[in-house]
Amino acid sequence: MTPNDPILIRIFKRESELEVWKRSNTGQYDLLKTFAMCRWSGQLGPKKAEGDRQAPEGIYHVGLSGLNPKSRYYLSFDLGFPNRLERAKGYTGSALMVHGACSSSGCFAISDESIAEVYALVREALRAGQKSVQVQSLPFRMTSENLARVIDNPNYQFWLDLKEASDRFELTRQVPEVNYCEGRYRFGKTVNAKVTSDPLAACPEFEPMPELVAEKATSDLFAAKLLATEISNYALSYVDGGMHPSYRNILKRANGAKLLAKKTSKTLVPISQPKAALADPYISE
Repeated sequence: MTPNDPILIRIFKRESELEVWKRSNTGQYDLLKTFAMCRWSGQLGPKKAEGDRQAPEGIYHVGLSGLNPKSRYYLSFDLGFPNRLERAKGYTGSALMVHGACSSSGCFAISDESIAEVYALVREALRAGQKSVQVQSLPFRMTSENLARVIDNPNYQFWLDLKEASDRFELTRQVPEVNYCEGRYRFGKTVNAKVTSDPLAACPEFEPMPELVAEKATSDLFAAKLLATEISNYALSYVDGGMHPSYRNILKRANGAKLLAKKTSKTLVPISQPKAALADPYISE
């Protein structure tokens, strides 16, 4: 594994974590590091409109043009929201970033120290020839327990599509091929016809999921249905986004907002919506 090897990024909103995976000399991707996320805003669910404060969920691709070394939040890279599927569905928004500090109005803020590491990894991989870095922005880790909590949520089918991307990556350790058709994400290769340029057009036939992925999907969905009556729903429990417990522990202290701003930002960018951050219901499991 070298600095030039390709990477993939996964974001988990509920857990407030960002993972960087890097391709090893085996050809598969290994987890390089997990970063605590200081702040994201909105609720669980996709971003649909400019100004809705939602941090986006979906599959994004970051190229060299998305890097911003002169960000007001130290360093940043643009996720590319809305992607082609989201544009076709009429979603609006711009400048949805992963950046430093601990302030969010639709972005993912991971502190200046952490963005310095992640930004460098993205930059070096792209400079070495990786066409784009896939970013999987997910509502939560795709466990049967988490699915059970949201089984009645209107976004459930959308989240199941994202689960397929997550499962394909976790089980094959390869970057999943992303397609858009019928207004949703589809993954893998088609059988005969190609996917058209219209993300709302009918889907062609796709090759079956890899066996391990299909088995995991069946097992997890069956377990989620069994657990749904036993696990409380958390879909609407956010005041405005979340914050990793390690950062919330600092925020809880006397003068916590100032302490956390000093820890996460070289220019002392204030913490966004600190009371809402403290109301984040997630507890590390």
